[in-house]
Amino acid sequence: MTDITIIGGGLAGCEAAWQVAQSGIKVRLYEMRPAHPTGAHLSGDLAELVCSNSLGSNLSDRASGVLKNELRLLNSMLLECAEATALPAGAALAVDREAFAQQVTDRIQAHKNIEVIREEMQEIPASPAIIASGPLTSESLSASIAKLSGDEHLFFFDAIAPIVHADSIDMATAFRASRYDKGDQDEGDYINCPFTKDEYYNFVHALQLAERIELRSFEDAIRSGVKAGQFFEGCLPIEIIAERGEDSLAFGPMRPVGLKDPRTGKRPYAVVQLRQDNLAASLYNLVGFQTNLKFPEQKRILRMIPGLQHAEFERFGQMHRNTFIASPKLLRPTLQHVSRDDLFFAGQITGVEGYMGNIATGLLAGINAARFLKNKSPLTLPNETMLGALCHYITHADLKDFQPMKANFGILPQLALEKKTGKRERGQLYADRAAGMLGKFIEENHD
Repeated sequence: MTDITIIGGGLAGCEAAWQVAQSGIKVRLYEMRPAHPTGAHLSGDLAELVCSNSLGSNLSDRASGVLKNELRLLNSMLLECAEATALPAGAALAVDREAFAQQVTDRIQAHKNIEVIREEMQEIPASPAIIASGPLTSESLSASIAKLSGDEHLFFFDAIAPIVHADSIDMATAFRASRYDKGDQDEGDYINCPFTKDEYYNFVHALQLAERIELRSFEDAIRSGVKAGQFFEGCLPIEIIAERGEDSLAFGPMRPVGLKDPRTGKRPYAVVQLRQDNLAASLYNLVGFQTNLKFPEQKRILRMIPGLQHAEFERFGQMHRNTFIASPKLLRPTLQHVSRDDLFFAGQITGVEGYMGNIATGLLAGINAARFLKNKSPLTLPNETMLGALCHYITHADLKDFQPMKANFGILPQLALEKKTGKRERGQLYADRAAGMLGKFIEENHD
């Protein structure tokens, strides 16, 4: 039986490799790190989480929860690893990122059908392959992909949130709580830094005037026809949000809804939440606080946050280029290239955003690549499922408006409702329909 090459040892590549290997097919998994670092990754581990350590909501009536339930039904290995290394995070699934990456690395390297090759793959192979090289695809491989497609890449800029040491947080000011008490009943899974009105506006004004890191020359997407300031809306730097108006942050990542400051018994004017980042609870990341400020500016301005006046930083925020292909022109819903049946793409390079979307497309690409190599028809999942809807979106969107897409209910076919329903009830109806459709699909395609 023909073997397959998979390029990229991130979330999508590892899940794809596992799915193919589980079917009995030999896999050569290429990962260029650590010999060729990306500038965003910190280690050579497979499946390293670069931005946040949260994989989104676990609630069944949320889009991310629906996608997780689908991946459980489809036997996702990476979701198993995430749940095995989970940290307290209220209704979200957050992981100890080092333990998660180590567990994925160990399982991949121990599989008898997977060979991990620590080299840069500079060209698309002429033999069966899955490209899951991620948003920081090397220049040489990017050139090979562009040559195949005949089109230039699209770009957007993504940002990383800072991480602080837990013992440098002033807990006389900060307090533990989850919004609406949705977490640990005694304390809550998040550390909250509360702002008064004056503290909030002083913070916003400092952000608006702060110096930013210049984009690196290799990240200059403007020359490729991309408009200046093209950021992914789901991961905006805080300074960009602040530019949109003084109150934008208070209604965005700093919204204080569902929280009370125990010192006053009242809701803060705004709040910064910190989420546990490792199993030892020695590190916490600033939730939704991606930034591209210069490091000295980050240290100065983030220490204006009440409770972080003496914060020690494990990592400052950064911004980096994310690259994705013109999937509406280049891919089918099976994640196959339009002109090569034996070539699949998966992960962020397809225009799917979010950790779970990367894992999910890797899973589907792996299943379909294995089916192709066994002379079976690749699968197109029902649009009523979250994974099916994501694959339909990236392959059918209007190219001129094509932007990376996370799992959300807006991409699903609308429900035919006889009466007005609330948001959570509607979400549960979508979830129930997706689970039913996927269950029936799996039964019909059990092989």
